[in-house]
Amino acid sequence: MTYCIGMRLNEGLVFLSDSRTNAGVDQVGTFRKMSVFENPGDRMLVLMTAGNLSISQAIRQIVSEHVDADGRSIWNVASMYDAARIVGDAVRTVHLREAKALADCGIDFNVSFILGGQIGAERCRLFQVYSAGNFIESHDENTYFQIGEAKYGKPIIDRVINPGTRLDEAAKCALISMDSTLRSNISVGLPLDLLVYETGSLAVTRFVTIDEKNQYFRMIRDTWGEQLKHVFEGIVDPVWNAAPETTTNVLSSANMHSKPVRVAIPEHVSRGGLTVAPLQSLAQQFSDDKQH
Repeated sequence: MTYCIGMRLNEGLVFLSDSRTNAGVDQVGTFRKMSVFENPGDRMLVLMTAGNLSISQAIRQIVSEHVDADGRSIWNVASMYDAARIVGDAVRTVHLREAKALADCGIDFNVSFILGGQIGAERCRLFQVYSAGNFIESHDENTYFQIGEAKYGKPIIDRVINPGTRLDEAAKCALISMDSTLRSNISVGLPLDLLVYETGSLAVTRFVTIDEKNQYFRMIRDTWGEQLKHVFEGIVDPVWNAAPETTTNVLSSANMHSKPVRVAIPEHVSRGGLTVAPLQSLAQQFSDDKQH
């Protein structure tokens, strides 16, 4: 498994990828998932991969070297859309060649990509390419893509990132998102590749490979955990069975009619000495919900 993030902002692009591959507990390796296609002054593209390593490496090789019948390649197309088509075509080429043999061995054709960058005077663009070779583009309503083990790092991005976010803030958010994933899933691991691109540069603006000794990332890990705990402790506890006049922090009030759906005690089970509220069936519960 892996985790990669690509963000498209007004100021430019942010890319972050881990480097762990996992084919079982005894087969954990390190392979870098980010590739840069850079011709300074003409184009700067980033391709990040997730899924089956052999498939993604084969596709990346085709993307970097292939020239089609019309003379088009990743190095000369005039738009990011055409570059995404080249990646999609490479996915389909490898699928035709490998999918059946993989299926015969019980292996799915599982691969996905994030492609982003800028070509010439065209604006920065960001795409996600699927295992069928089709793709979608990021817009202001959805200004980032994730591939791989995305669920743990998604909430912080959803709360923070928008097109107007500054590049340094976006990089910080991406690192926090990655840290959340690293803490929750052992199939994602260091080192990380972080690339920040400023619109109009047509060359890599900032890049760093981050390992466990990186001072800033260590600070992020410590500070984020401490601040989360501080915020959590600052939220007051809920008030249960509050009086009707209570209006603050009320989770339940005395005049509420909430009841659990209790399973009837079988006849052969001896009953305890406590008296509880009458049983409520599912039908009764739904009826009560309609009444209140």
